[in-house]
Amino acid sequence: MEAVARVTTITAASEKSFQDAVEKAVARASKTLRGVTGAEIESQKVKVEDGRITEYRATVNVTFILEG
Repeated sequence: MEAVARVTTITAASEKSFQDAVEKAVARASKTLRGVTGAEIESQKVKVEDGRITEYRATVNVTFILEG
């Protein structure tokens, strides 16, 4: 039987790091989607206030297998 995969895009934020933002995105996707098999970081951005980074943002493409 052949597997069919789907990709969904999730954006998450963290005050700590890009890695933490990516981990939050994958954890959140795994709560809702079954069969998560991988993720690709599409983009990374930061929020700056008064010359300081206040938030790290990661947009992540999460791949999961469709059941069926």
